[in-house]
Amino acid sequence: MSYSFFKLAAASTMAAACFCTAAAQAGTAPAPLKIGVILPFSGPYAPYGEQISSGIKVYMKEHGDTVAGRKVEVIYKDDTGVAPEIDKRLAQELLVNEKVDLLAGFGMTPSALAVAPLATKAKRPMVVMNAGSAVIPSRSPYIIRVSESLPQVTRPAAKWAAEHGIKKVYTLVADYAPGIDTEKAFTETFQKLGGTIVGSVRVPVTNTDFASYIQKIKDEKPDAVFMFLPPGPATISFVKSYHERGLRKAGIKMLGTHDLTEETLIDSLGNGVIGTITSGYYSAAHDSDLNRKFVKEYKTMFGADAKINFMSATGYDGMAAIYAAVAKNGGDSDGDKMMQAFKGMSFESPRGPVTIDPVTRDMTQNIYMREVKLVDGHLANVEFDKEANVKAQP
Repeated sequence: MSYSFFKLAAASTMAAACFCTAAAQAGTAPAPLKIGVILPFSGPYAPYGEQISSGIKVYMKEHGDTVAGRKVEVIYKDDTGVAPEIDKRLAQELLVNEKVDLLAGFGMTPSALAVAPLATKAKRPMVVMNAGSAVIPSRSPYIIRVSESLPQVTRPAAKWAAEHGIKKVYTLVADYAPGIDTEKAFTETFQKLGGTIVGSVRVPVTNTDFASYIQKIKDEKPDAVFMFLPPGPATISFVKSYHERGLRKAGIKMLGTHDLTEETLIDSLGNGVIGTITSGYYSAAHDSDLNRKFVKEYKTMFGADAKINFMSATGYDGMAAIYAAVAKNGGDSDGDKMMQAFKGMSFESPRGPVTIDPVTRDMTQNIYMREVKLVDGHLANVEFDKEANVKAQP
């Protein structure tokens, strides 16, 4: 943890003591800090829920289940995936029945957008741990995001391509807000640097048949295809078609954001994905002492073969931010006070140094360029370059 985090915790000790003393004088124990976490734990996006919740659990194992004298109680709810109506119902249950102090999780953009108005009405902080559409924080003054905006991780990939001999690119993205954000960011940046987009296509978000799309890409003979699909069956199917239809043999490179080769999928993609270039804010192979500690604890808790991806890191960091804000406020979880504590907060993450921008309430962070390589017999995203302190909103 960074010096600034320790300084924050030390400065909060007296306030926390006062909070606990007041509760003791009133003859009551401090109320538990209730955090309602909405994630997919079933359906095709269940790995999102598993990764984020595992990161939460690792943080609590390392730092305990008490902050500023308050017992931390995490209540998990399964939204099953892309299901905005379910998300709204679950959020209402957590806010009204469970009386949670904060909402957190949100694996998918539609989930975050559906719940944002409820967070505003209830004046409860909402900690977004994955959903990446650029507009999300603007939908409620009670949202902070500890993951990314998709333009933030996409622009460095476009810069790298333009600076490394890739002149013509074909883009393929899922036809929903994150895909459109990604397409726009890549196209604008790449063209600004002199590149040419020779074709583009948006596919249904649930599509898993890419044969006809792949053939169109091959016919255009680009230097590379830049793609963005939700991690899972669609990505596996695309990569399979990419190889079967001979794009790699034709010299067409494959580029993407970290979703393309994230660690829970990478083995399913096979050795043909070696050499693929992606951009992202976290790799399990990140070279830092804190990340090595995080990975070691994660594997101790969930098994030596457990896969750790960027969502694991955001679950961990989301809890780090919550604990720090509650500590700064001496145990007070009032929504407006929590939001003030979040704004401008800086700490060291397994991904590197991060800051919650006080205006956008998004993460400012390093974005790394990575190449898929075989490391000790396993596929890994190996970082080879970075763009430091990238803001989520340009």
